[in-house]
Amino acid sequence: GDQPLQYGPDYIIPKPVDPRVLFEVTPAVARAAMDSGAARTDLDTDEYVEELEARLGKSREMMRVVLNKAKADPKRVVLAEGDDEKMIRAAHQIDEQGIAHPVLIGDQEVITDTMDSLGLAFDPEIVDPDTANLRPYAERLAELRQRKGVTHTEAEDLLRDENHLGSVMVEMGDADAMLTGLTHDYPSALRPPLRIIGTHDDANYAAGVYLLAFKDRVVFCADATVNQEPDADVLAEVTEHTADLARRFNIEPRAALLSYSDFGSVDNEGTRKPRAAARKLREDSTVEFPVDGEMQADTAVVEEMLSGTYDFSELDEPANVLIFPNLEAGNIGYKLLQRLGGAEAIGPMLVGMDKPVHVLQRGDEVKDIVNLASVVVVDAQENGIGE
Repeated sequence: GDQPLQYGPDYIIPKPVDPRVLFEVTPAVARAAMDSGAARTDLDTDEYVEELEARLGKSREMMRVVLNKAKADPKRVVLAEGDDEKMIRAAHQIDEQGIAHPVLIGDQEVITDTMDSLGLAFDPEIVDPDTANLRPYAERLAELRQRKGVTHTEAEDLLRDENHLGSVMVEMGDADAMLTGLTHDYPSALRPPLRIIGTHDDANYAAGVYLLAFKDRVVFCADATVNQEPDADVLAEVTEHTADLARRFNIEPRAALLSYSDFGSVDNEGTRKPRAAARKLREDSTVEFPVDGEMQADTAVVEEMLSGTYDFSELDEPANVLIFPNLEAGNIGYKLLQRLGGAEAIGPMLVGMDKPVHVLQRGDEVKDIVNLASVVVVDAQENGIGE
């Protein structure tokens, strides 16, 4: 079921479905074999663990890159819905694996009781809105939103909401990054960080990106969660943000601006937007990755079409960054790829923010929270936050 497997009187011999078996028991057996002289070869157990993980699919291989980066310099990550059981279990894994220092926002008694019932032996930082000193955060929130109709009294009331409190903590530097959205719909979870933290100086727009891992390739899909009807400037900016994200996974980006038209085969307002965005990026000397469009989705991902019919394209290999023309297409597209194409999805990852924030999908599992915690820590590292 959904119960955590925790060592104790009722759980001594690991079950085969326990995900820790592959990475703990297997290398331990290998070490014992080498130590006893029974092994016919010597191996590096750290490299062996990574090899084992790669066998589980591209998404695990990609996440291993990010996990290793995160562990090298863990950051303070606010988990806004900190009294939810999944968040507490994820916080334990994040702490145990050395990915981050979790800060749980929520009812202290509920969090403590849940930890006790799950048998989780760790001591996370807990911020309870009912008992914490919120005055400094209320003053900052009122300062930021005073010309948006927020008084000091209203600021104090808003901080009873964990998303507002977590956002102000990150904005003031009392935490390095934030995860939220597990128990809220996406727009309501996104609104506080957008209003309080905002986009970074070089960005005007945030966007939601999914990493989709297939057996033989990885693609990044944007925007799937934020911008409903982007114009050419938004599409161009989202492309750059997504390319930067791909590099954090050690993937060199090749971007395609998608449409139902191939390089001018249809000319109307809808097809002109991705075409103009692609042209803008190609003409920008600071853009250091191949980009082209507008093009149909199959043109973007089928090598024979690019090298044959459209050999003039700037893409000499299939695209791994797919930019959809609007939110509707992006959301439909990534879900079809995930469900019918058999892709494993990581995300959504929020790009373009001034400080690292990721908004989970309602009902995400513990592994999804841990994955996004790793990504948000690497975001903080890239931005020099917490140094």
